[in-house]
Amino acid sequence: MENKKSNFSRRKFLGTTATFAAGAAISGPYLLAAPSKLKTPYRPNSIINGVQIGVITYSFRSMPDQSAEATLKYILDCGISAIELMGDPAESFAGKPENPVNRRAYYSLMRSKRRGEVLSDLQEKELAEMEEKTAAYNKEVAQWRSTVSMDKFEELRKMYNDAGVTIYAFKPRAFGKDNTDDEINWGMRAAKTLGASHVTLEHPDDDIHTQKLGAMAKKHGIYVAYHGHEQQTPTFWDTALKQSKYNALNLDLGHYVAAGNKAPLDIIKSKHKRIMSMHTKDRQTPEHGKGNLPWGTGDTPITQALQLIRDNKYKFPVTIELEYDIPEGSNAVEEVKKCLEYCKMSLA
Repeated sequence: MENKKSNFSRRKFLGTTATFAAGAAISGPYLLAAPSKLKTPYRPNSIINGVQIGVITYSFRSMPDQSAEATLKYILDCGISAIELMGDPAESFAGKPENPVNRRAYYSLMRSKRRGEVLSDLQEKELAEMEEKTAAYNKEVAQWRSTVSMDKFEELRKMYNDAGVTIYAFKPRAFGKDNTDDEINWGMRAAKTLGASHVTLEHPDDDIHTQKLGAMAKKHGIYVAYHGHEQQTPTFWDTALKQSKYNALNLDLGHYVAAGNKAPLDIIKSKHKRIMSMHTKDRQTPEHGKGNLPWGTGDTPITQALQLIRDNKYKFPVTIELEYDIPEGSNAVEEVKKCLEYCKMSLA
């Protein structure tokens, strides 16, 4: 792979991040207050030599408090100034009904079944009950979205902006084929209210749906950026891009490498005008096992990609997405800090 020669060594990176973490621990007391109550002039700035480094709040999914206020504190603790916001913190802040289903247990059973694993009779019964409750809950959420005011989304935007954090993308579960048109319109209105330039979703692999989303996005003046996993290829987005100028890429460089694409920087060069944001993680090639590893130890050319974006003045943000296993004794915030420091060293 093309990243190995120009990336700095893992040992050097770890040594630097240890020093960085120690400094952060000393300089962190300004974050002990609730974000909405901060009285400090501190404002994060994660624009590094012209490249906006952000984070998707999915990265903090393992943290104990998933509220909008706690999520903002995690972002500030990391020193990040721009984000892709998942739907749950914003919707919970706005009063969305609480989900009666343990989502972690539900998705665990669903993944097991998709992998072809044999579930016990008890697990099958539990999964069926969860599916029934989830269907009822989704209808309840759809009804809530049809009536909820945008006032709380405006309040959330102000809280984040006042703390120095902008929201460039919004990712609620509102744009799928199973969602109503009212939900899609709600999601786009909410994204605009939050200040986002685009919404993100998993590519639906349905040309009719991407055509529909592109047309709806045009009415709202917002972009729809499609995310992919190992199904990404150089032509993966082409149909959607031809359908509407409001259809775009939410490229995932790590998954693109794990998919076996041999020249990952080429997709950035060829599609940069249609990339709204780029998820970044360090995955291995298929030959090396497709692992999702701490930055600097996989096969993804993160350093070269960052430098390509900097040198060509591409305008889309680079989104840290924490997906490797968190080491014992650490947490998501500390690991996102390390990823940000890796970006700083790459762009120095």
